[in-house]
Amino acid sequence: GFLHYVVDSCEFNSSKLNDIEYIYSHYYNKLEYIRFSSSVGKFVGYTEVGIKNAERLNNGPEVINRRAQKERYCFHNVGIFTESALTKS
Repeated sequence: GFLHYVVDSCEFNSSKLNDIEYIYSHYYNKLEYIRFSSSVGKFVGYTEVGIKNAERLNNGPEVINRRAQKERYCFHNVGIFTESALTKS
């Protein structure tokens, strides 16, 4: 069968919130075809379908929503993670 899934992730290696990178990726059959990265600030396509979708998403409200996710999703969750990890170490 065919498998489509989406991954939201926050990559960081320090407790400084400015060092966090938010990544939002779409996969189809284990192949990443489009990604939003907060360090790039826009969608990037990796396949023909991904490139077409990236152009569409970068010209609409979705790109603005994804730019805000770093603060909404990452800052909140990373703060909780680092606080709980540091108190147990």
